Amino acid sequence: MVAAVTTAPLHSGVGVALVTIFADDGTVDLAATATRARRCAELGISSVLVAGTTGEAARLTVADRVELVSAVKGAVPGVPVIVGTGRSTADEALETTASLAAEGDPDALLVFCPEEAEPAGFFGAVRHEAAGRPVLAYHNPALAARALGTEELSALDVDGVKDSSGSSSRLADLVELEMTVYVGSATQLVLAGSCGAAGAILALANIAPTDCIAAWNGDAPAQRRLFHLHRRAEREFPAYLKSNQPV
Repeated sequence: MVAAVTTAPLHSGVGVALVTIFADDGTVDLAATATRARRCAELGISSVLVAGTTGEAARLTVADRVELVSAVKGAVPGVPVIVGTGRSTADEALETTASLAAEGDPDALLVFCPEEAEPAGFFGAVRHEAAGRPVLAYHNPALAARALGTEELSALDVDGVKDSSGSSSRLADLVELEMTVYVGSATQLVLAGSCGAAGAILALANIAPTDCIAAWNGDAPAQRRLFHLHRRAEREFPAYLKSNQPV
């Protein structure tokens, strides 16, 4: 049975996959991280993802994630805050999802499927633990996670997908399958914005939100400028994103 797919996007336009700022002692600097989120929102960013890949989720405890959601929501009132609850095992991911849904007050949850999990059953369990909050599946070939085919994704009980493959073919499939899709690569913005994607959730929006938004709206020169930043950020990830301020 094919799951119902949400037709209205959770948000539209460009969101930021927020970096997590850490203090010298390794603890999360909530104030600095929230300040980065606020500045991105002031420049027009339409959503904030915390505790994703760019946010170095593997370094974060469940309590860290709860505190991040609270701090960022306080800094960006009216802007949807999404939290990553993916973990290396299904049990850990489900426990984290339940904790964040109960304690963190996120607007949506982003979850990748662990390698050993069966996607339909896993996301069905995620839906239960999410307690009514929207769920986005996360496809990122860079993660040690279960690869999700486009047809497979369209049958899952999720509200949309963040696809960080950078593949235009996957984007075409997902749009044609009427998925609510958010691209995770800043190299796709002109295409995604004009061809039916719901939005984007981007690491580069930490430092270049203005160009990311312009490219989403069809500005080809802005898209071209992002190519250089994309290559630099990949080489120096995540330090390059943390060492530059949003413009």
